[in-house]
Amino acid sequence: MAKRDYYETLGVSSDVSEGDLKKAYRRLAMKCHPDRHPDDAEAEGKFKELSAAYEVLSDADKRAAYDRHGHAAFEGMGSAGGPQADGGSFSDIFGDVFGDIFGGGGSGGARASGHRGSDLRYTLDLTLEEAVFGVEKTIRIPRLAGCNTCHGSGAKPGSSPKTCQTCKGQGQVRMQQGFFAIQQTCPRCHGQGKVVSNPCGDCGGQGRKEESKTLSAKIPAGVDTGDRIRLSGEGEAGANGGPSGDLYVQVNVRDHRIFKRDAKDLYCEVPISFTDAALGGELEVPTLNGRVKVKIPEGTQTSKIFRVRAKGVKQVRGGPQGDLLCRVVVETPVNLTGKQRELMQELHATLNHKAHAPRRDGWFDSVKSFFDEMKL
Repeated sequence: MAKRDYYETLGVSSDVSEGDLKKAYRRLAMKCHPDRHPDDAEAEGKFKELSAAYEVLSDADKRAAYDRHGHAAFEGMGSAGGPQADGGSFSDIFGDVFGDIFGGGGSGGARASGHRGSDLRYTLDLTLEEAVFGVEKTIRIPRLAGCNTCHGSGAKPGSSPKTCQTCKGQGQVRMQQGFFAIQQTCPRCHGQGKVVSNPCGDCGGQGRKEESKTLSAKIPAGVDTGDRIRLSGEGEAGANGGPSGDLYVQVNVRDHRIFKRDAKDLYCEVPISFTDAALGGELEVPTLNGRVKVKIPEGTQTSKIFRVRAKGVKQVRGGPQGDLLCRVVVETPVNLTGKQRELMQELHATLNHKAHAPRRDGWFDSVKSFFDEMKL
């Protein structure tokens, strides 16, 4: 009886990719596997036919030979039955799928290896000056470090961990129920693949122990609250010889008594006298690295903002330096003497509100219009 074309058997074209070929085989093999159809000779025969086709087409060299010569390429070489032609366990077809989910391959899982240590976070409080200009800080970090006595092995000096006999060093065990198989962490070695029968006295067989380490953290100029600096390898030591995690230094900038920060700009409020606001003059304002003079024009009003260029924050990632924005607040004089009161009353009598207080008259006009509209 002539054999069916292998591509036709699997329901794929001759240019099928390796991934699509595997999907087609899994789909068809699941439908007719002997574990799902016991004592069904027809299903068993179809399953073997599928397995034989997949065994050839999944091998690059065999597939090339089959594409050139067809079934004749394997005549005289016995059956071309694949790894499933003997009616093996249904779960073997999908072993690599379970391996992807549970961390191992279909043949028992990947060999256990070291686990990377945990990352740590440290919150570092800075003054505004330290954040703007940069600073180097000494910090002390509690963490799990590799044991110097056993060098991270967990075994007492002179001894060494032994291969776990439960999982044969794989770190995982395979459990099968019916035609499903699941891999899970070995309950004896907890996924390490090795057991310590003679534990180190300093770390209790863990390979790690708690310590506090003093580090120097260099904080670049321009950082702000929420920024993080990563210190590679300064986190907790890895288990089973794995690499150490990282330390993330989280920046928190404390409030300043004079300045407020908004990204790269600084803001401050500057009180000025009634006479300076009316007559104008020169005002000395603070910056983070000294004082500068700002010219105040005649008739300056409260909330007027004066910009001092390049007196803000230099950004960490480059770009132009920010500015300092000074908001003036006009102070009303208090505790007047009799003479001062007379002078103020004399000044008040000479003021023409339309000429000297345009905002006042404009505001009252708006109020009047508002009440007139309410009467309609």
